[in-house]
Amino acid sequence: MTEGIKKSRNHSGSGIAGAAYFMGFVAAAVYYIQNAVSFGAGVIGFLKALIWPAFLVYNVMGFINM
Repeated sequence: MTEGIKKSRNHSGSGIAGAAYFMGFVAAAVYYIQNAVSFGAGVIGFLKALIWPAFLVYNVMGFINM
Protein backbone atom coordinates (compact mmCIF):
# COMPACT_ATOMS: atom_id res chain seq x y z
CA MET A 1 0.00 0.00 0.00
CA THR A 2 2.82 2.48 0.78
CA GLU A 3 5.00 1.52 -2.17
CA GLY A 4 4.14 4.69 -4.08
CA ILE A 5 5.02 7.04 -1.21
CA LYS A 6 8.60 8.25 -1.20
CA LYS A 7 10.30 9.59 1.88
CA SER A 8 12.00 12.91 1.39
CA ARG A 9 15.42 13.36 2.87
CA ASN A 10 16.80 16.62 4.15
CA HIS A 11 20.29 17.24 2.76
CA SER A 12 20.46 20.93 3.46
CA GLY A 13 23.86 22.23 4.43
CA SER A 14 25.91 19.45 2.86
CA GLY A 15 26.40 21.28 -0.44
CA ILE A 16 28.47 24.16 0.89
CA ALA A 17 30.96 21.84 2.59
CA GLY A 18 31.41 19.88 -0.62
CA ALA A 19 31.86 23.07 -2.59
CA ALA A 20 34.45 24.36 -0.12
CA TYR A 21 36.35 21.06 -0.25
CA PHE A 22 36.27 21.08 -4.07
CA MET A 23 37.55 24.66 -4.25
CA GLY A 24 40.33 23.78 -1.80
CA PHE A 25 41.18 20.70 -3.83
CA VAL A 26 41.44 22.70 -7.06
CA ALA A 27 43.57 25.38 -5.40
CA ALA A 28 45.88 22.81 -3.81
CA ALA A 29 46.20 20.86 -7.06
CA VAL A 30 47.12 24.01 -8.99
CA TYR A 31 49.65 25.01 -6.33
CA TYR A 32 51.34 21.61 -6.13
CA ILE A 33 51.39 21.06 -9.90
CA GLN A 34 52.77 24.54 -10.62
CA ASN A 35 55.60 23.94 -8.17
CA ALA A 36 56.42 20.45 -9.47
CA VAL A 37 59.77 20.03 -11.17
CA SER A 38 58.93 16.70 -12.82
CA PHE A 39 55.94 14.61 -13.87
CA GLY A 40 56.35 12.37 -10.82
CA ALA A 41 56.32 15.39 -8.51
CA GLY A 42 53.15 16.58 -10.24
CA VAL A 43 51.47 13.23 -9.61
CA ILE A 44 52.52 13.32 -5.95
CA GLY A 45 51.22 16.90 -5.77
CA PHE A 46 47.86 15.80 -7.14
CA LEU A 47 47.66 13.06 -4.51
CA LYS A 48 48.58 15.57 -1.80
CA ALA A 49 45.79 17.81 -3.04
CA LEU A 50 43.30 15.00 -2.43
CA ILE A 51 44.26 14.66 1.24
CA TRP A 52 45.12 18.25 2.19
CA PRO A 53 42.33 18.44 4.84
CA ALA A 54 44.05 15.63 6.76
CA PHE A 55 47.27 17.67 6.87
CA LEU A 56 45.32 20.73 7.99
CA VAL A 57 43.50 18.96 10.83
CA TYR A 58 46.69 17.22 11.99
CA ASN A 59 48.61 20.50 12.17
CA VAL A 60 45.77 22.36 13.89
CA MET A 61 45.46 19.63 16.52
CA GLY A 62 49.22 19.72 17.08
CA PHE A 63 49.05 23.51 17.42
CA ILE A 64 46.38 23.37 20.13
CA ASN A 65 48.17 20.48 21.90
CA MET A 66 45.54 17.78 21.48
